[in-house]
Amino acid sequence: MAQDGTRAGVLRTPGIRALMALSMLGFAGYSSLLSTAPLWAVRGGADEAGAGMVNAVMMAATVAFQTLVPSSLLRLGWRTTLTAGVLLLGAPSLALLFTDSLTGILLLSAVRGAGFAVITVCGSSATAVLVGPAHRGRAIGLYGLSIALPQMLLVPSSVWIAEQVGFWAVFVLGALPVAAVVPALLLGSRIDRLEGQAAPEAPSGSRNTTTSGPARSGTSGRPLLALIVPSLVLLSITTPGGALLTFAPQFPGLGGPAVVGLFLFTLTAAATRWLVGGLADRFGHRGFPAPLSLIGALGLGLTAWAVSSQSGAALLGGMALTGIAYGSLQNVTLIEAFASVGPRHRDIASMVWNIGFDCGTGLGALLVGFIAAGTSFTVGLEITAGVCLLVAVALAPRLLVRARS
Repeated sequence: MAQDGTRAGVLRTPGIRALMALSMLGFAGYSSLLSTAPLWAVRGGADEAGAGMVNAVMMAATVAFQTLVPSSLLRLGWRTTLTAGVLLLGAPSLALLFTDSLTGILLLSAVRGAGFAVITVCGSSATAVLVGPAHRGRAIGLYGLSIALPQMLLVPSSVWIAEQVGFWAVFVLGALPVAAVVPALLLGSRIDRLEGQAAPEAPSGSRNTTTSGPARSGTSGRPLLALIVPSLVLLSITTPGGALLTFAPQFPGLGGPAVVGLFLFTLTAAATRWLVGGLADRFGHRGFPAPLSLIGALGLGLTAWAVSSQSGAALLGGMALTGIAYGSLQNVTLIEAFASVGPRHRDIASMVWNIGFDCGTGLGALLVGFIAAGTSFTVGLEITAGVCLLVAVALAPRLLVRARS
């Protein structure tokens, strides 16, 4: 249990380190194949649309299985569910050694999506189980850092590894979630014990650092309605994020800058997702989405111009700005999701938030891939920039209400 509200205090909360270890290993496997699995499909003869389907199918499977995770936690428990999740995510990566056909890659991507569904829903929900609302922003920041670090290191470098060492090395890295079985057992046992106590949950304003007792899995209308706004805001930024993560290595004439741009994108996302948690705890989360969406629109507009003009410097600036919005909005929308429904429905909030995240990633890969096949990557990025701008305008009244209050 954390003794204070600092990040070090939150890090001392029992279970947090196991959560971070599981998340780092799980997302290492996910990140290794995010850009390289589509490239592997292209090596096998797929076009841009086929390459986009690789991540789109994985995200579709992820979303489908995410709806089952809350009931699985109630019926099977955290330990069993988490263990199955990391195995489903990691083991199929090794099977890619034996096929480069689009059909085979899509089937393996669907299996990986089932495992990814488990670690994403359980990971974000675990922060609400282990840490109370007063310090949840910092806990989500630490959790976000643990999933962003492997993305920062492996999304850009996996392409280089595939080209310089071989795709086999990337597929071995993609199997790293299998090594997360141990932290999955530790974290699962910890939360199973907490929920087995079935203690009354602390009220939403409490400073208790745990929220024991199982969350309800029923999907009544009121919690779902309360989650619409944070889900749409998240969707607006994860859609272009999914497109950049999937297609940046394929931007024409920008091979080297694109790899550096991916590094900057994941670096700024990691840093801001971590840092914004403490700011949200201190100042409240509601004032952040509008300006962050505007930053995302500016970054995507600059990225679109960079692709059309083949400007490496502009690409780096655009992807860095987009990464700021991408990382920060993940944190503040998850805080808002938990705050909107209260502790009784935390698993529902985690499920819906993760569906918004993964729908955006899959839509970005699929829609921008089809747009690029028919027109260009520039047009696809310009459309996503326009969506972010609309979200910023729609959320602007929140800033006025906050200023008056």
